[in-house]
Amino acid sequence: MSDPDTLNVWSGHRLTGRLRRDSFGHIGFRYDPDWLSGGGFAISQTLPLGAGEFTAEQGVAHRFFANLLPEGGFRERVVRDLKISDTDFNLLRAIGGECAGALSVLPVERKPLTQHSYRPINDEELADIVSQRGQPYSWPGEKRPRFSLAGAQNKFPILVREGKYLLPREESPSSHILKFEIAEYRNVPAYETFTTLLARAVGLPVVNIELRSANSIHYTITKRYDRFLSDEGEVLRAHQEDFCQALGYGHEKKYQEDGGPSFAQCFGMLRDVSSDPATDLPHLLRWQIFNVLAGNSDGHVKNLSLLYKDNGEVLLAPFYDLVCTRAIERIDHHLALSVGKERNPGIIVRRHWEEMAGQCDIRPRYLLGLVQEVAAQLFENLVLTRTFFEEQFGEYPALQRIEQVVIKQCKRVTRR
Repeated sequence: MSDPDTLNVWSGHRLTGRLRRDSFGHIGFRYDPDWLSGGGFAISQTLPLGAGEFTAEQGVAHRFFANLLPEGGFRERVVRDLKISDTDFNLLRAIGGECAGALSVLPVERKPLTQHSYRPINDEELADIVSQRGQPYSWPGEKRPRFSLAGAQNKFPILVREGKYLLPREESPSSHILKFEIAEYRNVPAYETFTTLLARAVGLPVVNIELRSANSIHYTITKRYDRFLSDEGEVLRAHQEDFCQALGYGHEKKYQEDGGPSFAQCFGMLRDVSSDPATDLPHLLRWQIFNVLAGNSDGHVKNLSLLYKDNGEVLLAPFYDLVCTRAIERIDHHLALSVGKERNPGIIVRRHWEEMAGQCDIRPRYLLGLVQEVAAQLFENLVLTRTFFEEQFGEYPALQRIEQVVIKQCKRVTRR
């Protein structure tokens, strides 16, 4: 029976809990009793297992689920195309079937698909998708997928099978994500690909990403780390949450300057929850160092996630959305997460790293050693990564802008 104020939350074919909207549009959540008694997991660090309700007034459940939704202009287009009112609850009901992580949000009258379904995408359809930057919600209802991918950039989920692209029907899980050129920022797909390859070259765990094109328009295809194949070849979901969700912040506070968490808060939370802190914590430190030296000023907390394993382990997810934003004009170059109290990467010096070490309760000498190490690795791998990129994807002269940023930043560090 339909209930306009209730949504069911599923993990696979198990009912996880229910969302309930109050008269003000605020969302509460309660775990299903069978989920609690049957070995279900806590879906967030902020939503521990228990029989009580996370009330709408508390806001913690609303923030967690709202973080699954698209933002900015992408969200506005979804609302316009679907002709629904712009509320988090309505969006979850309309597009929450395929989200980041393991959860599906469905109307109470719907149950998860008994069998996943896909249809092939031919070259002409792919070219249309790329030229339109995705926007699947303008499609006819019978063709429209039902997915929600967080963030402000247009994204499009697909299944890749034997090298072919397939479109998930309804809430069938995807295996890869397409991301497109942005108006006035056509180099972003190439910059993200190159920056991610550079991060891998210096030892950071990153997503698998490739640069491709259709009708001379570039896009990226990224393999999802929160999806895996069963022994029968079926795509299954793995649970994850970004650091905004894990720390209890709304997506509007993903930047420290807007009242969001600091790097030290992220570091402290990961130290508390990681099943392998000896590996995860150095990776997180090196990620922040890399952002400073490689010009990624948009390294905010929704670009960090926890990955939940079936065996109960909680690990830092591979890094994603790495872009040298300092190579792009008209984008604010200040860091999303400060080093110490400094957000301007062009004037960060030793004392700022020492201040950050104190905030994270680690030895300053250790952190300074990591800074020098990452700078040396960037110097060593910059040309090699450019060569590898162009062997794979062709010449791309605009990469010189990234090289200039990296060389300048690394020279500053090694000189001082």
